[in-house]
Amino acid sequence: MSGLYNEELLETLRAGAAGLLDTWGLPPDSQVTLLNISENATFLARDTDADTRVVLRVHRPGYHTRREIESELDWIADLRAHQIVDTPEPLTVADGGHIATFDLNGEHREVVAFAFMSGAEPSPESDLTDGFHKLGAISARLHDHARAWARPAGFQRKHWTWDTTVGPTPHWGDWRAAMGLAPQGAEILARTSEVLRDRLAAHGTEPDRFGLIHADLRLANLLVEGDRLGVIDFDDCGFGWFGYDFAAAVSFLEHEPYIPDLQDAWVAGYRTVAPLSTEDEAMLPTFVMLRRLLLTAWLASHAETPTAQELGAAYTDGTVNLADQFLSTTP
Repeated sequence: MSGLYNEELLETLRAGAAGLLDTWGLPPDSQVTLLNISENATFLARDTDADTRVVLRVHRPGYHTRREIESELDWIADLRAHQIVDTPEPLTVADGGHIATFDLNGEHREVVAFAFMSGAEPSPESDLTDGFHKLGAISARLHDHARAWARPAGFQRKHWTWDTTVGPTPHWGDWRAAMGLAPQGAEILARTSEVLRDRLAAHGTEPDRFGLIHADLRLANLLVEGDRLGVIDFDDCGFGWFGYDFAAAVSFLEHEPYIPDLQDAWVAGYRTVAPLSTEDEAMLPTFVMLRRLLLTAWLASHAETPTAQELGAAYTDGTVNLADQFLSTTP
């Protein structure tokens, strides 16, 4: 592995997280194993004697500030208090807060812990229609809560706009660095980015369509068990278009022919809870294209992750093809 994470760093982070086990009442000999790497490194700590499992998230430096992390957990706490969504409980440390730290080469690494939630990630090979109907209703509840919630003083989360996704100040890297991007493809993506900019500007950021969102409701962040659809990983939550939550839900599936069916199911589920205007519904494919271009940039800037290694330049080629189709339907 190369890039943001490598095997040596992951072992150092694992050991650092393991050194904090007593912070959450786990014995020091608990097993700590890597769950996944994305923006952060996430580990599973397991006390085999008590059969207790806790998820530890070690934040990478330079992405979220401590206040932003605290704000994420504030939202989760209120969502749980009002039973808006099934999501794991953030665990507290001795001082009543949620963040522990360890030192790595003179730099603080923030660590947060969550209760383990059982369940399985939905399979893209299965019929996802019913799940997306349920996810649409969950999304509407999240958005309704976000509109009404009196956020704590000092609440801070990132904004997901054209500028910060595929524009001049991207949170996740520059799509121009996409793996295997040829000049002709770059020209198509450049035109697509301009169309996205204009459409999003025309759509606007009024409070009925832009606010606090999960921003990463992809299949990997959903856990199904029986009739329950659990939602995890609010690490990317921030201020964006509400319709973007549908686009995030079809991450890495954007090319599939069944996406229109999933969109119809999501919209129908949403409308069982809250209104969704025909204008907002019509914007959903635009958000899907925005998300696809953003993910193309993310793969380039996170080349060491298993997702990037699996998808590689083929995902870039797919993005160019989707962008060409997108442009062909643009007035």
